[in-house]
Amino acid sequence: MFFEIFGFIIPLIVLLVIVGIFLSFVPLGLWISAISAGVRVNIFSLVGMRLRRVRADKIIRPLIKAQKAGMDVNANQLESHLLSGGRVDNVVDALIAAHRANLDLSFERAAAIDLAGRNVFEAVKMSVTPKIIETPWISAVAIDGIEVKVIAKVTVRANLSRLVGGAGEETIIARVGEGIVTTVGSSQSHKSVLENPDLISRTVLSKGLDNGTAFEILSIDIADVDIGRNIGAHLQIQQAEADKQIAQAKAEERRATAIAKEQEMRAEVEHMKAKVVEAEAEVPRAMAEALRSGNLGVMDYYRMQNVQADTAMKNNVGNTDLSKVFHKEQCIETKDN
Repeated sequence: MFFEIFGFIIPLIVLLVIVGIFLSFVPLGLWISAISAGVRVNIFSLVGMRLRRVRADKIIRPLIKAQKAGMDVNANQLESHLLSGGRVDNVVDALIAAHRANLDLSFERAAAIDLAGRNVFEAVKMSVTPKIIETPWISAVAIDGIEVKVIAKVTVRANLSRLVGGAGEETIIARVGEGIVTTVGSSQSHKSVLENPDLISRTVLSKGLDNGTAFEILSIDIADVDIGRNIGAHLQIQQAEADKQIAQAKAEERRATAIAKEQEMRAEVEHMKAKVVEAEAEVPRAMAEALRSGNLGVMDYYRMQNVQADTAMKNNVGNTDLSKVFHKEQCIETKDN
């Protein structure tokens, strides 16, 4: 009896182990869900996904959703996209939304947009419902020098054909800002900008700012306009201050040059005085040598002294004592006699 019960239990345990191993490789519940939803999936395909380390629920559930929505998508396409690092659920949701909105979006394009790093489902929703992009305060200066600050609201719609390789929102904001600066900068007066803010919208919108971007610009609306500083007057003040500093620097340079020149002239005067003193020191020597050699007589020497005295008296008549000069001439005549 014992051996009969034991012989019955052993095969049962073996059978349960085999069934457990089979169920660990085959997601039987998922397969039943797919069959009940009308999606034909081979059970061996599920086993292959298991061996390829692909979660079958990330393929079967989006596949059921897509085929229930009438989309022509197969399991191989979804598995290939998942193995490429894509988001299968996001792509399937985008395809369903595009199909409901009558947008032309194929699985290949949706997968390419998803692999490019963009949210393809959000892009489809933006194609159906346009998005408003608000720019920060954009500062521009009119010709009269008054600063004008502008905030613009740009209504854009995603362009599915240019999502791959197209520029994003930052480019749209930059181009709109450039157009606003150009339009305000070409205005003769800031008052014309305040009177006709729609002039900015028309001018900027006519430039085709959405070329090469992932969006289509529907409208550009000026949300707010404000007056800033008088940039022209501020620049003139800065220029006048700069001119003043330059003039002061040049004057200081001329003053330093004049002082240096004066010092040079003083040094040159002292140098010439030294030469004069040196030359005057040679005169007594030359006269003594002339007296010794007989080239100069005593009378000639006294006459020369008399001429020098007369010259000094003429040059310094106000400071010269005439009595001393007369006394000196009498002494010379006495010596001659």
